[in-house]
Amino acid sequence: MSETRAFCPRCGDAIDTPLEAREERRGDPALCDSCYFDEFELIDAPDRVQVRVCATCGAVHRGNRWVDVGADDYTEVAVEEVSESLAVHFDAEEVAWSVEPEQVDQTTIRMHCFFTGVVNGTPVEEQVTVPVKITRQTCDRCGRISGDYYASIVQLRARDRTPTDEEVERTREIANEVVDEMEATGDRNAFVTDASEVDAGLNLKLSTNKIGMKVARRVVEEFGGSYSDSETLVSEDEDGNGVYRVTFAVRLPPYRPGEVIDPEDDEGPVLVTSARGNLKGTRLTTGERYEASYEEGDAPDAKRLGTIDDAEETTLVAVEDERAVQVLDPETYRAETIARPDYLDTDADAVPVLKSRAGLHVLPEDDRADRGGEDA
Repeated sequence: MSETRAFCPRCGDAIDTPLEAREERRGDPALCDSCYFDEFELIDAPDRVQVRVCATCGAVHRGNRWVDVGADDYTEVAVEEVSESLAVHFDAEEVAWSVEPEQVDQTTIRMHCFFTGVVNGTPVEEQVTVPVKITRQTCDRCGRISGDYYASIVQLRARDRTPTDEEVERTREIANEVVDEMEATGDRNAFVTDASEVDAGLNLKLSTNKIGMKVARRVVEEFGGSYSDSETLVSEDEDGNGVYRVTFAVRLPPYRPGEVIDPEDDEGPVLVTSARGNLKGTRLTTGERYEASYEEGDAPDAKRLGTIDDAEETTLVAVEDERAVQVLDPETYRAETIARPDYLDTDADAVPVLKSRAGLHVLPEDDRADRGGEDA
């Protein structure tokens, strides 16, 4: 009885591999193993890969968006792009690979890729070389920044005064903090376009309306006051919808912590400790807590007498009783009897005093004034 054998239609050799095993693999089952693996491609690789890199910030374009990768060089980026562009044969198992990058020049990296795998029990290996071309472009974000793009403005102002250097600098910091927080969530459209000081305060140009609102809210939360917003139509989008620029006008309170004011209640000067919500402070005649009424809010009718920085050290001469002490007038050096607030340290040799149109008053220590804002 003669044995029936299959022959490879390509090379004519007899085929020893059972038909069932050949049918399990993809491709022509009529081929012998040798001819099958001759035309077998373990890896389908592109002829070249292009990596688009922003020349300004270093972001990489992936899919339909720009991504910050934080790379010092782009070898790792090239490896990732090549790996994503490769396709492994369906029949391959236990695939492993390694890569040897070759820097050809500043814009070209040649990726030598080595692959091993198992196909139907047969070990296979393959080597491919993929050139990676790095092209320098400008991402959307950097393009907007260079074009001075902005969608909102925050105007820092103060009622009846000019914002202090500290308030201006802190507002800048708040804007940068908001931008950093939004960038950390992956928002690449967050940036400060411009921060310019003007006679009345500070103008911030910001990339989105959301940032403008967050900055305005945080400034008011920290310093008190209020803000309002107004829209200006600047253009239309491709669908004909209006594109608006929003201005957030921040108005800081007229008085700030550390100022000494004399409210029109005939109860003596007040050292302001907080301007958030209703104005709060310490009465210099008694040391009692002061809080403006709801109607007065953060702007009670009062006269400015000075600030805690204007205080001078002077000698505590004597404690007369529970309500009065004697101190030396820092200008005339004469002993003066003045009100004794409850925060005065009667064992002290010297105390800080402020001389103003309202008279001579003992001030709290600086650290007490600094803690006053916690009462808000």
